[in-house]
Amino acid sequence: MDRLGMLSAFGGQQNRKTSQFRNPFGGRPWMEQSGAAAAAPGAKGLKGIVAGGITGGIEICITFPTEYVKTQLQLDEKGATKQYNGIMDCVKKTVKTNGVLGLYRGLSVLLYGSIPKSAVRFGAFESLKGRLMDTNGQLSTSGKLLAGLGAGVAEAILAVTPMETVKVKFINDQRSATPKYKGFFHGVGMIVRQEGLSGVYKGLTATILKQGSNQAIRFYVMETLKDMYKGDDPSKPVPKMVVGAFGAVAGAASVFGNTPIDVVKTRMQGLEAAKYKNTADCALQIWKNEGPMAFYKGTVPRLSRVCLDVAITFMIYDSFMDLFNKFWR
Repeated sequence: MDRLGMLSAFGGQQNRKTSQFRNPFGGRPWMEQSGAAAAAPGAKGLKGIVAGGITGGIEICITFPTEYVKTQLQLDEKGATKQYNGIMDCVKKTVKTNGVLGLYRGLSVLLYGSIPKSAVRFGAFESLKGRLMDTNGQLSTSGKLLAGLGAGVAEAILAVTPMETVKVKFINDQRSATPKYKGFFHGVGMIVRQEGLSGVYKGLTATILKQGSNQAIRFYVMETLKDMYKGDDPSKPVPKMVVGAFGAVAGAASVFGNTPIDVVKTRMQGLEAAKYKNTADCALQIWKNEGPMAFYKGTVPRLSRVCLDVAITFMIYDSFMDLFNKFWR
């Protein structure tokens, strides 16, 4: 066989080998995108847990006073028991009675809870996102909503419900003339002794509805805005200030979308929750006794808190994820 024939035969063998080669990353789009160096959903989930936990602790220390005012206004019912005439009135009366630190009443509860809450939220989202991405590393509209919904439901069950129940009871307790909770562990101990373990799981249904819709809206808006900014270049970096602006928009969208659920959840977790048969009965009584606008109590302080909260959260989280991606594979 001459040299030309040998080269032709060798080329044919190589083509057959190439056609028989099977991509070891087939069926795993997160590996197909950038080879073995790309992170699997489990690895991304673990990064999300660590980065989310750190983010949660920093964020709550910054934004807690607005959360305190929002909760006070949502607990304030019409009639003789009404205490506040608005946001500034609530702030002034709180500072006058308990000093500036009064605005941080219940911070320890949220601090203990915000770290695992944020860790579960971002860990679940990153894990679900890794499994729902297409071969181009993109999430469909339904994928964005589903990943966000899954993150919200996970955090509602594992962290938010017990944390929020204790927080609301602590803030509600301060409204009485003789507060009975002396601190976080003392308060939790009293709740469990009086109501059992279910005492810290009040309003679970409302919380799942709230957190599920919250994160579905936020992550959908956030991911959509990022995709719009990147255009045809998925690897294009998004500046942190732009991430913050996108976060504020996502936060505002979630506030207008689910404040009614948040009001019902707060009432179900307050000290007077026993007067409601269930979540539906709570919503019905609010509508009947206070009118439809009662479902939007605390919207303004919640809007200011959530926009700031979500903007800060995504900026901090993205910064830690960028840092982790440099040395954590």
